[in-house]
Amino acid sequence: MRAALVQITSGDDPAANLDTVRGHMRAAAGQGAEFVLTPEVTNCLSASRSHQASVLQLEEDDPTLAGLRAEARALGLWLLIGSLALKTGDPDGRFANRSFLVGPDGEIRARYDKIHMFDVEVTPEETYRESAGYRPGEQAVVTEVAGTPLGLSICYDIRFSHLYRALARAGARILTVPAAFSPVTGAAHWEVLLRARAIETGCFVLAPAQTGTHPASTGKQRSTHGHSMAIAPWGEVLLDAGTEPGVYMVDLDLAAVDAARGKLPSLANARDFSGPA
Repeated sequence: MRAALVQITSGDDPAANLDTVRGHMRAAAGQGAEFVLTPEVTNCLSASRSHQASVLQLEEDDPTLAGLRAEARALGLWLLIGSLALKTGDPDGRFANRSFLVGPDGEIRARYDKIHMFDVEVTPEETYRESAGYRPGEQAVVTEVAGTPLGLSICYDIRFSHLYRALARAGARILTVPAAFSPVTGAAHWEVLLRARAIETGCFVLAPAQTGTHPASTGKQRSTHGHSMAIAPWGEVLLDAGTEPGVYMVDLDLAAVDAARGKLPSLANARDFSGPA
C-alpha cells in the first residue's frame, strides 16, 4: 500500500485550509498514493472558542468534509481526514474532534470521536483544557482501508496504550494517529510513543501532523511539533517528515505485520488478570 501523509499548518480559516489540503491530495495522487492521511483539526486550528463557534459547522453542513469527500471521489483515493472540529448541537455548546475514513467513492466508511481530552499544563505559559471546548468520544473504532483493518485514534490518545492494544486485538493492522502535538511534549515524547505503540501491537502506525506556527485572525497563535511519522510493526521509523509542510510518501509492506507478530507474539500471549487490590 502506498500512503501519503499530509503535513500542514492549518490556520483558523476553514476555506483556506480546504484549498491547501485539496492541492496536497492532488499531489499525492500524482505520486501514486492509494491512501492519503491528513492531521488533527484539518479544517480549523484556533485557540479562540468564540472564533470556533463562528466558523465551525455541524457535520452535515461542513464544507471541508463535503469538499474533501468530493476530492477523494474525483481522485479515487482512500482518505483519512485526521479530524475535523465540528459543532454538535450539544446543550453545553462543546464541539466534536472527529476523524473520518472516506472511501474512493467519497462515502464515509467510519467516524471516530477523540476519546482522551488534552487537559494539561505543559508549562505555566502553555496550558490546554481541551475538555472545555470538546466533548470526549466513548467508542473505539476499527474499520477497513482497501481490505486492511484500520484502528482509529487522535493525538493525545497515543498516551493510553490500552486503547491501541484493544484496537489490535480487534483486528487492526494499521493504526492512525493524526495529531496537532505540542512542541514541548512532541520533542520529548512523540517518536518514542509512536514506536512503542507499533512495537506493542505489531501494527504499522501512520501519524500525519500539524506543523509550525498557525495563522490566527483572532486569539493566541498556536505552534505544533510537526514530524509526521510512519512506523513499521517492528518499530523502525519509515518516515520522519521534519517540520516543513508538504506531502510525504511511504510504502507499506503489509506482510511485515505477520512477520513482527510471528517473532514477538505479545498480543497472543496477553492474559487477563485480577488486581491489584
